[in-house]
Amino acid sequence: MSNKEKDWSNLGFSYQPIAKRFVATFKDGQWDEGKLVDDPNITISESAGVLQYAQTCFEGLKAKYSKEGNLVVFRPELNAKRMYDTCEKLCIPPVPVELFLKAVGEVVKANPESVPPYGSGASLYIRPFVFGSGPVIGVAPSSEYTFRVFGTPVGPYFKGGLKPIKLMVSEFDRAAPRGTGHVKAGLNYAMSIYAGQLAHSRGFNENMFLDAQTRTFVEETGGANFLFVTKDGKIVTPKSPSILPSITRISLVTVAKDILHLEIEERPVLFTELEDFVECALCGTAAVISPVGMVHSDEKDIFFPTGMEQPGPITQKLYDTLTGIQMEEIPAPEGWIRIIK
Repeated sequence: MSNKEKDWSNLGFSYQPIAKRFVATFKDGQWDEGKLVDDPNITISESAGVLQYAQTCFEGLKAKYSKEGNLVVFRPELNAKRMYDTCEKLCIPPVPVELFLKAVGEVVKANPESVPPYGSGASLYIRPFVFGSGPVIGVAPSSEYTFRVFGTPVGPYFKGGLKPIKLMVSEFDRAAPRGTGHVKAGLNYAMSIYAGQLAHSRGFNENMFLDAQTRTFVEETGGANFLFVTKDGKIVTPKSPSILPSITRISLVTVAKDILHLEIEERPVLFTELEDFVECALCGTAAVISPVGMVHSDEKDIFFPTGMEQPGPITQKLYDTLTGIQMEEIPAPEGWIRIIK
């Protein structure tokens, strides 16, 4: 079956194995050059560092066919740099940027039939990850590590397209002020799963996490950063040492400032300020942008003026511009689009 014959429009955001994935190992003090393999399964020691002490981290990015017919990936060098930083924080030998980019390119090139066509609304989600694969029993770094990259075709992260979602202020903390919230460690996401399931059971799409120290400032959700819009059209993004630096947010800030010529402010955002904003949105690789229509807390429900039916005008413009750049419909800033050949 050709790409055009597949039912790409009905894809969910779930794992579907593809033909090839990339594997490299760290042993005797160095990373090997890695290779493509067919087997999606992993065999490791029962005492592997990842199983005993959660020594693992991951990244996420997407491959697509653009309007120009190119097979493209968006700013993968930023993912490579973020994984490098996360590895250092977790005492994992950092995956070299060159190895990361090579692995992503080889996986995309080896699986062209799994990359959805231009205009389908779907993409090939790429998941690089690294974990302690050597055995440990005392609390210490592993002696061996495995770096893998796989892909899976996916549809929208939130069903229903660019429709506003509902959030719940979590009673739990996502990350400590001087902990690991600023790196993409697997343990951060493990800590958000219970809170996420609780939110879903109560009819909400996601959580809004507040800062753990004072519980007065907005931080992020379990997997996305926030963007707010003021009445005078200024974009405000929360600033905190425990927020993960989203590549999508970083890119949207540049789009807003340099292409849309909007004023940007990155600063701590008090929860009490939410009623003063006219738009709210989440941003991240999986969903790009998800408009937020309301936020529930124990004290009150906050409804944004844009409502629950459609995104606000600035959120829509940011989404259209960034996705247009990613699909080569709009000229991209230099270095933003990596063409896989």
